[in-house]
Amino acid sequence: MQSFRAFRIHNDASGYRAGTEAMRAGDLAPGEVLIKTAYSSANYKDALAGTGKGKILRRFPLNGGIDVAGHVVESRDPEFREGDTVLCTGCGLSETRDGGYAEYACLEAKWTVKLPNGLSLRESMILGTAGFTAALALFRMRDNRQRPELGPIAVTGATGGVGMLAVDIFSRAGFELHAISGKPEHADFLKALGAREVLDRRSLDLGDHALESTRFGGAVDSAGGMLLAQLLACTAPYGNVASIGLAADSELATTVMPFIIRGVSLLGIASAGTARDIRDAIWQHLASDWKPAHLDKVCTREVTLDELPEVFEAMLAGRSFGRTLVRIGENVSD
Repeated sequence: MQSFRAFRIHNDASGYRAGTEAMRAGDLAPGEVLIKTAYSSANYKDALAGTGKGKILRRFPLNGGIDVAGHVVESRDPEFREGDTVLCTGCGLSETRDGGYAEYACLEAKWTVKLPNGLSLRESMILGTAGFTAALALFRMRDNRQRPELGPIAVTGATGGVGMLAVDIFSRAGFELHAISGKPEHADFLKALGAREVLDRRSLDLGDHALESTRFGGAVDSAGGMLLAQLLACTAPYGNVASIGLAADSELATTVMPFIIRGVSLLGIASAGTARDIRDAIWQHLASDWKPAHLDKVCTREVTLDELPEVFEAMLAGRSFGRTLVRIGENVSD
């Protein structure tokens, strides 16, 4: 195979740096499934890795990109054949092994997912880790008896990629959504995705007592800190609050009152290492009954490898909106 282009991250005597360069397949981290990449996506974690602003990579050099989708070129595992369409999210990509920001990617078969019927490669990467995380929150909440009758689901960080997809996915599953955002100018957009109400985070008053009047049946929270504590205090009895991020604060100062008086559950959502059987089930849902109805709206930007530094800068500065799709291959088809 001739050399191909990759967005590669280095940290050596010359310093921390990342950019597009040429490499060969033999230099990729080992795996059973070699794919020709069609798409990836840009996530906040990718921005931290690509700029060095966060300690994401555990070895260097590596290709960035925690998401990847494409066509199988070679496989040493009988589950996969040349031409199969596959995807992979998390599972060590751009942490311990080369990620999806390259024209070819070598994947471990145990984490490679066949693209389910009902999803295109492009759609799978608009979803990516963000959509998978939102769907994993729904999966865990439903498994813990979350039902629409308990009341509306609050979604914080609703104008981010995970938040937008959570609004769309949960509304598809029959829940009423109340979107919480610091960008009220996007209220109409969020309502078009399925939010019943849009609440301005800057003027939102959820109280500061150990228990408040119940306001939500549950929540999907990407903020952490005080907002997460407030959500726990105003969640209905036996409702669930899914913690998916720490955009505001990694600390959590709360009391046991919501747990022992109302039976509220705080569920941790760790998408990267999700068990394979759950991973497969979630992608089947995302291709069918939970498939977001507004993926083209959620995908607000499509870029190439060369444009990634600009994308990362905007993300870290808080200027991103929606999901950014990264187009890797030329003349891509599913």
